[in-house]
Amino acid sequence: MIMGAKQKILEFLSGRKSASGRELGEHLGISRQALNTHIRSLVESGDVLKSGSTKGASYCLAGRKPESASSARDLTLAGLDESEAYAGFATILNLPGLLPKNVEAIVRYSFTEMLNNAIEHSAAERCRVSVQLDAGWVSFAIRDRGIGVFHSIAEKFNLDDEQAALVELLKGKTTTKAESHTGEGIFFTSRVVDRFVLRSHRIQLEANRARNDVFVSQRRSIKGTDVRVFVRRTTRRSLDDVFGEYAPEEYDFQFQKTKIFVKLLRQNYVSRSEAKRLLVNLEKFTEIVLDFKGVGSVGQGFADEIFRVFARRHPGIIISTQNTNPAVEAMLRHVDQLTGSPPGEHERQQ
Repeated sequence: MIMGAKQKILEFLSGRKSASGRELGEHLGISRQALNTHIRSLVESGDVLKSGSTKGASYCLAGRKPESASSARDLTLAGLDESEAYAGFATILNLPGLLPKNVEAIVRYSFTEMLNNAIEHSAAERCRVSVQLDAGWVSFAIRDRGIGVFHSIAEKFNLDDEQAALVELLKGKTTTKAESHTGEGIFFTSRVVDRFVLRSHRIQLEANRARNDVFVSQRRSIKGTDVRVFVRRTTRRSLDDVFGEYAPEEYDFQFQKTKIFVKLLRQNYVSRSEAKRLLVNLEKFTEIVLDFKGVGSVGQGFADEIFRVFARRHPGIIISTQNTNPAVEAMLRHVDQLTGSPPGEHERQQ
């Protein structure tokens, strides 16, 4: 039986990790144009994986780990277009060809949002950008040596410290340039990717989707901002999933729902002043989810300020809670009794 060109390609690739287009063409003894026709069909059918682009492309059988690839550049920020910068990296690494559409859309969104932050807010002249593609992950890093993201927010809004600025960023709708930015980029990026790391000066913030948690640590001080994003190549999540959660149809697809990890300010809350600090700018939202994971206890003044004073001042805002331990739950129930709220009002667990 005469073996067809596609079968010859598959047989040739079965004996090696990968092969270039030139090697395949020489093996089959056919023109580049004819080879491209067969290869395109095999890639579209999912039998062959393509890495790289144009003359630098290589091919391997589906199911085999493609070789990792990376690209890094120093970029001048003045006049830089973040979409054009992404297109350059995407072309070099063939991201549209190698990544599922939902994954590539997540990478494109988060990359352009984070690079735009460096362009608009860092006050740096240049930044270092790198993109890494391997068998399991696609990731990128953007490093500038400007003013520092937390310092910029703290200075703009006259906050006590950079830790408070971190919390404001994670609430969403916080930006130093409200006339041209919505303040949504970091909020949605930290929730749509699998791992998000934002480091500036001595503070490092990590949002880990697999653990459904956010972590803050003190590190060696660095100048400017370093942001790193990691997305699994196999994730089925989409941008629409996340936007649908926080900007749902019932809110006319507007960003009206936010989630606050309460532990980011402290692990035990007592006073009304602490509650007021947590509630800053939350009147901008229609729905607020307070996640008490990692919070040991709360005082009556703290709970009363949120669930009675703030709630009555803003009756159109829905406040719900998650991950409350028995001590916190007992205090919230006590406040429910004082305010006349239905029993179990705060029992909305993940």
